[in-house]
Amino acid sequence: MKTTFTLMFSSFLLLVSLNAQEKKAGGEALGSRSYDDFEKPASCGKSCHVDFYQQWTQAMMSQAYTHHWDEIEYFKLAVPHAEKDPKVAEVKAGCNGCHSPMAFLANDVPPPKPELNSRANESVSCDVCHTITGFKGDVPYNFNYISEPGKTKYGPREGVVSPAHKTQASEFIQTAEFCGTCHNEKDPYGVWVKSTHLEWKEGPYAKEGVRCQDCHMTKAQGQVAQLAPQVPDARQHLFHGAHDPGKIRGTIEVRIHPDIRELEPGERIRFTVALFNQKTGHKFPTGSAEERLVWLHVEAIDAKGNVYHLPVDKKGFKGEEYMIAANTLAYQDLGIPLDIPDFKGIQRDGVPVGDRIYRLPYLDPQGRMTIMQWNTASLGTDYRIGPRETKLETYTWTLPANAPPGLLTVKATLNYQKLPLPVAEFLGVPLEEAEIIEVNSHTTTVTVLP
Repeated sequence: MKTTFTLMFSSFLLLVSLNAQEKKAGGEALGSRSYDDFEKPASCGKSCHVDFYQQWTQAMMSQAYTHHWDEIEYFKLAVPHAEKDPKVAEVKAGCNGCHSPMAFLANDVPPPKPELNSRANESVSCDVCHTITGFKGDVPYNFNYISEPGKTKYGPREGVVSPAHKTQASEFIQTAEFCGTCHNEKDPYGVWVKSTHLEWKEGPYAKEGVRCQDCHMTKAQGQVAQLAPQVPDARQHLFHGAHDPGKIRGTIEVRIHPDIRELEPGERIRFTVALFNQKTGHKFPTGSAEERLVWLHVEAIDAKGNVYHLPVDKKGFKGEEYMIAANTLAYQDLGIPLDIPDFKGIQRDGVPVGDRIYRLPYLDPQGRMTIMQWNTASLGTDYRIGPRETKLETYTWTLPANAPPGLLTVKATLNYQKLPLPVAEFLGVPLEEAEIIEVNSHTTTVTVLP
């Protein structure tokens, strides 16, 4: 009788243990799985989901761990910093909770470098997303997804039959909260260093039922698998976003107009630029906002081809010094992981002095601007452009006394970089990461009288 009871009790504890393991999320899920629990992406793309697989291979989801900047940021900055400062020690494992979920769940910390071609290189793979069943807590953030790998794959459709695995319809995979488990992040200081989902939730699109997937996984007529019938709403696995020039271009409308149409040399004129966020359901830029650089450049060209750079008028709000390009140093805390005592910093912006910048400054424990989001102790003024928001900038300029008569053309250009050029150059990041992408531009003209 005692032996039977012991066996029953042991079986009960095992069942409880397995159920608890299945529901682990966030930091507590570290080491709860193994690589072998997950299918390789190539298995999904070999004969069934060929088209989706090929889309995924050129999307950032497949490169979240192997991408050149992410590799440098993790191995050159995050890991050394985590090993030096107990306050940020959690990022050594935690970065992989979203950049290489299988490595995190398998407690492969730090994972092998991408050049070693381990399974960590699979980044955010098919099986990672299609075996997430929910999230733990009230707010999706810091990889608090619940991962339940196995033969059952979760998707948006009812009644799907597959010869390769079981399928189950999931409401959760269709929600913005699904995306929020990785696109919201609090750092070790408790600061929201990524809040894309929260920005969406506070904006107009959430109220209208427009979700992340509606813009980043658009619907089209097609097949979800090779042997499946055509459907009118197959979700594309393109995941186009901050790294896609085609997604960036046209995000913001730009219009410029003067307060007068004719002026004489030496006369003052004011131009107003209107910027309207017509395209994003969150702020622009979003995500790793400490890295993104968006700036407005205005210049005039007179009848003889002389070019004049127009600096923006100051508005006088708190923290505006971060929003106007300047020859100033920043990122001094890079000296910690790089073992450079009393590091003086590097050029903050690398764009024409006086241009308007749209950013959210991340500030380290000493109040200095940082590029390392995990070392962010506070945030500065948020001067990014919200969904459907219009920002107005003015440029008051005195026309040179020797300006030639004729047509004066004034152009406003909004530019975008994934990473400031000075940062890319200093850290040895391939300069394609600092490519300047023109978001939009507009020109107007005035006549200079003789």
